[in-house]
Amino acid sequence: MIDIDIKGLPMPADAPKPGACIELERPEAGLVILRLVPPHRTLAVFDLPLMRDLAVALDALSEEEGLKGLVIAGRTADSFAAGADIEAIGSVTDVELVGRTVRMGQAVFESIHKLSTRRKGRVRTVAAVGGPVPGGAFEISLACSRIIAADLPSTKLGLPETQLGILPAWGGCTRLPRRIGVPGSLDAILAGKLLPAKAALKRGWIDRVVPAERLIELASEIAMGRLKSKRRPRSFVGKWLVDRNPLAAMILEKGAIKQVEAKTKGHYPAPVEAAKVVAWSCLRSRAKSLEAEAVAASELAVGSICKSLVGVFQMMEGAKKLGKSEDGEAPTRLSHGAVLGAGVMGGAIASLMAEKGVATRLFDISPEGLDAAVIKHRKDLAKKKKRRRIERHQHDGAIDRLTTSSELIGFQGSELVIEAVAERLDVKHDVLGKLAAICSEDTILATNTSSLSVDDIAAPLPNPERVVGMHFFNPVKMMPLVEIVRGSRTSDEVVTKTAALAIRMGKTPVVVKDVAGFLVNRLLGPYLDEAIRLYTAGVSPERLDRLAEDFGMPMGPLRLLDEVGLDIAGHAALSLHSAYGDRMAPCTAIRPLLDAGCLGKKTGRGFYEHEKATKGAALALNPKLSSLAPAASTEGAELPDSVIVDHMTFAMLAEGLRALEENVTRSPDELDLATVFGMGFAPFRGGLLRWADSLGANEVVKRLGSIRASKLVQARGASAARFDTPELLSLYAKEGRKFRP
Repeated sequence: MIDIDIKGLPMPADAPKPGACIELERPEAGLVILRLVPPHRTLAVFDLPLMRDLAVALDALSEEEGLKGLVIAGRTADSFAAGADIEAIGSVTDVELVGRTVRMGQAVFESIHKLSTRRKGRVRTVAAVGGPVPGGAFEISLACSRIIAADLPSTKLGLPETQLGILPAWGGCTRLPRRIGVPGSLDAILAGKLLPAKAALKRGWIDRVVPAERLIELASEIAMGRLKSKRRPRSFVGKWLVDRNPLAAMILEKGAIKQVEAKTKGHYPAPVEAAKVVAWSCLRSRAKSLEAEAVAASELAVGSICKSLVGVFQMMEGAKKLGKSEDGEAPTRLSHGAVLGAGVMGGAIASLMAEKGVATRLFDISPEGLDAAVIKHRKDLAKKKKRRRIERHQHDGAIDRLTTSSELIGFQGSELVIEAVAERLDVKHDVLGKLAAICSEDTILATNTSSLSVDDIAAPLPNPERVVGMHFFNPVKMMPLVEIVRGSRTSDEVVTKTAALAIRMGKTPVVVKDVAGFLVNRLLGPYLDEAIRLYTAGVSPERLDRLAEDFGMPMGPLRLLDEVGLDIAGHAALSLHSAYGDRMAPCTAIRPLLDAGCLGKKTGRGFYEHEKATKGAALALNPKLSSLAPAASTEGAELPDSVIVDHMTFAMLAEGLRALEENVTRSPDELDLATVFGMGFAPFRGGLLRWADSLGANEVVKRLGSIRASKLVQARGASAARFDTPELLSLYAKEGRKFRP
């Protein structure tokens, strides 16, 4: 009997009656197909009802005479399971309760393993998987004798738990090393990436890739022993000199932890704890390794970092609802689109649309620009095909779907057009006006502007309700956020269709108001300007950037300015100043850098020297920096590290609270999501507002007041207003409220 005690464990409100989550099929004597079919979930999730029913079913099968083969499958070939119940992970705060939940899952999955070694007759167990197979879904598969996967684009397997601040604790850290070895398992679990079926097969994660329509048939043949499916054996060197060598385990553990801490700066404990379990898993009995998983996972799951990362994941999943109407209906998929402007941004947007199945026409008056965009498109696709991230037919289809034109011809059938032309209102009016004259009145006109008003762009155009902002971030293919900017007349339907396209392109959409800087650039403005002011006060660039990275930002503010371009950042700063007044007044101390052509990475020099930089080495300062933009004082150099960090981050936070006050986003969740995905705000802090909640509104008021009263800020004049206490903050401090309900 499986020891499963569900008392006190989180049960979903819509839990079905016992037995409803599992279906058993018996197509022939000795064969059982166990399907995961919870009626309260579209895709199976290993929540308490499913675990309860799975335990009962496996108990019964363990006593069944004549059972030869067991296939574990989902409802369909592309619908296996989504892993553990993330909502439950986010809500549980008791270590003992987490430990019971983990050990319950381990016991259920271990019972599958025991079927293949039972005395009364070994049962061949086969996991027949397809579609998403993350976390717990992959762990139940690892408990089976064999894993076969449907050959589908949607099939993705892996153990992403470290991305949520925990570790694979239902056997992932124990069984994967026994299957592929410790080094490969460390790579897989610490990175937390999901792999397509064929890539997973190549690494030994699974045993076979089969056509989706034959998934159950071939799994059944393997389960009944009529079709051989050998598992790749571990070499003697790998098995005995690495996996079961204490010295090798010690070296692998220390090396992995060193790499993790160098990358994460010690902010993420989950990969470190996972490394400790995985490195020694093959030297322990399975029972002891499982217990090590349970102990580590229980402590991690109740920690603030896990809660923050789970919160980010839930916000990301919530953003997917933006691509559907209020009644849950998805809009008709776009088949034809267009992009105006073949520059770096426009070319990348068009390339991504074509790759995701939209027949895309790219316009630019420059044939050379169009040629460069097509060459880049083909180069990117060839690289993906070489790395087996896409199949040949996907590669060929994406190439065929991108066409170009240096005239506005062939755009009549476009259902959505994204303009990415020069940031001038007259240019946008001209090109969109010409396009509106030849396209259907239902064609969505989207602008990738980062500084102009969507309402101003829509003003002279017919049917302004179809005009919307679709603000991508550079580099387009890497940055996950898209701001969907709703103008005052933009229709709900247009917002939904635009968000649906962003999701289809692999992006996370956030709907924002049509205000200057929208959200991300509005918050970045004071953060970056404060860094410049601290530099002019005598804080060294290296120190500024190091402190920001230690706080959790992906790169320091001055390095970010170099990446963006000092000229572009300066233009954005002037726009913010014009819109918001004195608190956004930009520092002009680095103007000589711009006048000298030191605009950042694109010109080889900015705050740093980029021309002679070697890959992996720390950047040296621009040798002309001290002469072109010398520090005005040394006062800032005397500031403690914590005060320097507060100056930068509280400038951002105060502006974020003003944006919340103005309902720039539809919810605090969306504001936090935008800060994490759009500006790289430390994910382990959960977003700007969650971080503010961790401090408490009263503490935020106190620290803003301290910065505002400092001599450094008082001396600067009107821009000191950026540290004034927002009205909303005062209210929340008075009432003891949190920003994230």
